[in-house]
Amino acid sequence: MPSTPSSSPRVEPISQTTQPPALDYLARSPYLNVFISHVLLHDSAQAVRKNVVVVSGERGIVGVAYYGRQIVIAAEPIAVAPLATYLLRYSGNRMIVGPRDAVRDFWKITGDRLGRPRLVRDRQLVMMVDRPRLRPSGPLVTVRHAKMDEWRAVAESSASMIRQELEYDPRRNSATFNISIREMIERRLWWVGIAGGQLCFFCNIGPWSEQTAQLQGIWTPPELRGRGLATASLAAICDRLLEITPTLSLYVNDFNDAAIALYRRIGFEHVGDFQTILF
Repeated sequence: MPSTPSSSPRVEPISQTTQPPALDYLARSPYLNVFISHVLLHDSAQAVRKNVVVVSGERGIVGVAYYGRQIVIAAEPIAVAPLATYLLRYSGNRMIVGPRDAVRDFWKITGDRLGRPRLVRDRQLVMMVDRPRLRPSGPLVTVRHAKMDEWRAVAESSASMIRQELEYDPRRNSATFNISIREMIERRLWWVGIAGGQLCFFCNIGPWSEQTAQLQGIWTPPELRGRGLATASLAAICDRLLEITPTLSLYVNDFNDAAIALYRRIGFEHVGDFQTILF
């Protein structure tokens, strides 16, 4: 008797029924999937949450994706083609990001439809640290939340980091960018290191889940580099944050040797790879 062909994975918007298994799926790779987990767990804006879709197969969830100004993918190979077909109906995406293999497979299907990318970060190391791995540093600096009257310095550091990493200046839309910085400071998401009364280091908390919080915006002013200030600042900030989250994670371009060395000095370990395509 001939076998019955298996049904194709189906893509559908997230629902109350599919959210718990979707979160379970994302939690299998918490450091790579923290953005979508954060959207589902902590973003109260319905307009954002409705842009999450799940891919279901015979054995349950096989993929989850977010689409909006960016496409963020968490998918097994069997889920990539259905996701591509579904998401090609939408336009206005400025970035595709996710686990490297999934993004590369997605791009093979969609590249001729989405146009020439402005920039491709082919491999970005996803790294994590927890309390046992963290290596404390000496008392070169003090660390604290950024204050509102420091928002211009924070905005300058953030813009400089984005220019270096993504090759565009976010202050082209300065009003929106500055408002975002001020809101994040008010929410106590920006951290600074201070040495000799001078701001010497910046970073912020990005998306977070029950398993991890992702660090972003990591920046040391060029004139203050090479003195151990970044190592001391980031180690101290990680020490404080690991009081409230079991792990910290981040991702970094594979060619950024200085940043990778900094993270490894503190105890971060490589746990996966991202790829980012920007338009």
